[in-house]
Amino acid sequence: MMKALLSLALAATPVSTVTPLSLPPPTGPDLIGTVTAHLIDRSRPDPWVATEKNRELMVSIWYPARTVRGHRRADWVSPGVAARINPPDSGYALPVTHGHVGAPPAAGRHPVVLYSPGFGLERTSGTVLVEELVSHGYVVVTIDHTHDANFVEFPDGRIATGAIEPPASPEEEEKLLAKVVDVRVRDTRFVLDQLRRMPLARTMDLSRIGMFGASMGGTTAANVMLADRRVRAGVNLDGSFVGPILTTDLTRPFLLFGSDTDGEQDDTWTTVWERLRGPRHQLEIDGTAHLSFTDFQSLFPQLGLPPDQVEPVVGTIGADRSVAIQRAYLRAFFDRHLRHRGGGLLDRPSPRYPEVTVKP
Repeated sequence: MMKALLSLALAATPVSTVTPLSLPPPTGPDLIGTVTAHLIDRSRPDPWVATEKNRELMVSIWYPARTVRGHRRADWVSPGVAARINPPDSGYALPVTHGHVGAPPAAGRHPVVLYSPGFGLERTSGTVLVEELVSHGYVVVTIDHTHDANFVEFPDGRIATGAIEPPASPEEEEKLLAKVVDVRVRDTRFVLDQLRRMPLARTMDLSRIGMFGASMGGTTAANVMLADRRVRAGVNLDGSFVGPILTTDLTRPFLLFGSDTDGEQDDTWTTVWERLRGPRHQLEIDGTAHLSFTDFQSLFPQLGLPPDQVEPVVGTIGADRSVAIQRAYLRAFFDRHLRHRGGGLLDRPSPRYPEVTVKP
């Protein structure tokens, strides 16, 4: 999607100048460090490419930093991925993040939140929300689901590409989606197993773990919670539900955070809402669309494309306003359920955020 819109923008943008794209700064007081880790699950082969004998994953750990002096800001995506999605003559420079590579961690142990991206997207696609949580004292671990994501670059320069074939029928689609969810749950539980061995493990309070994800990443979060009690609270950002969560009760806190439905509720949300037996919350933001819950909410409006190309994917709401709302409610949820403080935004409509509908 990013590459397609950049290609459209080329027709209207002179390539003699380069337009830098940017991500909005986080609002919290904490500085941000980030490192990556290459994880190999030798207990299973890759489920999508038969010739790969081990399941390989890339994750990033984002954490509050003591200082960032002398540590460069991290690129939004790795160099190899950047070359694939943004050709040299595009007229755009991809953003840098507000995280600093290898910065020393701040003192103390912090609640941990995992992030799973949408189908076909990379772990970097939720950076705007990830950085916000970290700036307010969370450690966030973002996960690439190899061969589900379009591109995953490993430390040796290899780039794994998407390898999931489109289904030939509705019946095959149902089976495929079930497998996608199962693989993602296995990936996430493997990452959970590795947390104590990861770089920066000493900054993590593993008694307080949450998870959120966009689209397929949101249903991944719900299904991980069913399979693994280490995850105490979860959030689905505008994803249809798939898998065991449709038929199994979940007794721990969960937030359904969706785009503007214009009165047409996703049937799977109705089903899962009745399955949520613990603290439950459901919110909707007027004027948003499906990709509003990714970094593309901030990036697409910067491409200079006409509204009829941008609004179907990120809505009519202003990018800064959309991001501010998402950040406020996501932090309120994890503050309440991982830190046992605040979270009042979740209970009733707020005059500060009239765009948000709160389901009673």
